[in-house]
Amino acid sequence: MTPTHDGADVKHGAAVRLDNVSFSYGEASFLFNVQFAASRITAIMGPSGSGKSTLLNLVAGFEAPGSGRVLIGEADVSAAPPSARPVSMVFQENNLFAHLSVERNVGLGRSPSLSLTDVDREAIAGALQRVGLAGKESRLPRELSGGERQRVALARVLVRDRPVLLLDEPFASLGPALRDDMLDLLASVHAERKMTVLFVTHQPEDARRIGQNMVFLDNGTVAEAGTAADFFDGSGPEAFRRYIGSGPVNAGSRDIARKRT
Repeated sequence: MTPTHDGADVKHGAAVRLDNVSFSYGEASFLFNVQFAASRITAIMGPSGSGKSTLLNLVAGFEAPGSGRVLIGEADVSAAPPSARPVSMVFQENNLFAHLSVERNVGLGRSPSLSLTDVDREAIAGALQRVGLAGKESRLPRELSGGERQRVALARVLVRDRPVLLLDEPFASLGPALRDDMLDLLASVHAERKMTVLFVTHQPEDARRIGQNMVFLDNGTVAEAGTAADFFDGSGPEAFRRYIGSGPVNAGSRDIARKRT
């Protein structure tokens, strides 16, 4: 293992598999049969209501499958609570505590009671430096921009150091330039940590920019899966092309996708 910028060791990600996982609420029903490759960034796309957030919640343990198995690595975690799963999650609203400083919000990733050791504080400082927030440790979330708040959430992920990272449209509320900056930061962190990333987005540009693999959901199930390059080369799955309303992707976009594979 190789040291990272914040003093942690690189740990390869774990494969994630949903094996005939069913789930339903109200009239909505889902059935997922899919494997996410270890140490890859997989973009998850699909129409509203197709099950993107539900899939992440099943992996994280916030929802329990009606049947089937959720496996992370070789372990069946179907009945495990969220706290026992080797998973971190970043939401669109970043889930920061308004009354806690940046440093203490990140510290929750090391200790929910904020009983922090010197080693913990060193890891927190390193993570904040890695995401470009050194010097802002004492600020409150309200004193930060939207992009900075998401950087705090990402720093908290770094100090947790889990092999699987779930992202549910975490940059959707950011402007295009800032969103690109955050995507590039995520790709850079992934290159160092090699965690398995499952990334829900409605933006094809986001998937092209950092996605290595793609999963497309439709009607509560996995309609297509493959590499991002194949999805965006103009001859990708028909359901996906209908969804994004495009023909062939331009050469520059293909180059972006292929750089990530």
